[in-house]
Amino acid sequence: MPDLDKDTIRDFVKQFRIEPGTRVTLPRDFDPAATPGLSSEDSEGLLAQGIELLSEYQERLAAQDTQSLLVIIQAIDAAGKDGTIRHVMSGVNPQGVSVSSFKVPSPEEMDHDFLWRYSKALPGRGMIGIFNRSYYEELLVVRVHQGILEGQKLPPEKKDKGIWTRRFRHINDWEAYLADQGYTIIKLFLNLSKDEQRKRFLARIDTPRKNWKFSAADVKERAYWDDYQAAFSDVLSRSSTAVAPWYVIPADNKWYTRIAAAGIIADAIIGMKPTFPEVDEEARTALLASRTELIAEDPDAAKAAQAEAAAKPAAPARAAKAATAKGDARTSKGKATRAKGGKKGK
Repeated sequence: MPDLDKDTIRDFVKQFRIEPGTRVTLPRDFDPAATPGLSSEDSEGLLAQGIELLSEYQERLAAQDTQSLLVIIQAIDAAGKDGTIRHVMSGVNPQGVSVSSFKVPSPEEMDHDFLWRYSKALPGRGMIGIFNRSYYEELLVVRVHQGILEGQKLPPEKKDKGIWTRRFRHINDWEAYLADQGYTIIKLFLNLSKDEQRKRFLARIDTPRKNWKFSAADVKERAYWDDYQAAFSDVLSRSSTAVAPWYVIPADNKWYTRIAAAGIIADAIIGMKPTFPEVDEEARTALLASRTELIAEDPDAAKAAQAEAAAKPAAPARAAKAATAKGDARTSKGKATRAKGGKKGK
């Protein structure tokens, strides 16, 4: 099993990234069943390493408290969004992560612009925020089922054919704005095949404890498969930007989906370069004073600290003496070399 480091992760996730300006056509361009670069035997160990890295860098992000990471996950039903979030984020501090799922808009949300409810759910500084579905639904389900658009409280003249182009512009501009405010944005599309979706639906029907996950409406939506593929293709093509790139993750094999998602999120947070803040001299002095006070509460610890402090001046003295001796040796060697050179000159 390969060990994960920053360069290995960066090379691995590069294959999933949609570069700005790339025209994507699904399902032609990406194989949902692909597992490039990994074997299932390594999956458990690699996922554990990825989660450990996420945990380490999440702590730095929280301590720094100046940046935020927003992870957007979009997919067809049964692609594994919930399972991916649960497994990948299992090792991080739950206080530093917010997960938001977006259902049918409420009456209050319908009274505002389409980005309003998502803006309210953005993670704070030092936080990781995960959107399980997002404002991209406005360019997916609303586009496939345009009757939904008719029910939105927009002026009639704003519901023309140009609305999709305008919404792409609004989203791209908003994400650029967020990037300027210290957000790093990554967007994951879990690419599931139609046949694998069918198998997972059957598993939900045949397994009693999974029955709650299934709705008859899910099967009816399969009739719009090609429409969704076209809508996703357009989203990937028109909204993958330098500041908010899309990543297409094969989703037919859950173990691979989770490793790829963990790698992409880890690569993003490592790239943010979060660091633990350094205290200034005044704060450092206060820390040392507090340390002295706490040690004084334990007589044995206080004696040990005094002994340690008494020994410290001796160390620089020994170092100075050693440096002097070393310098004297170099001087003597230099004199001998010059003397030898003089003899050659004669």
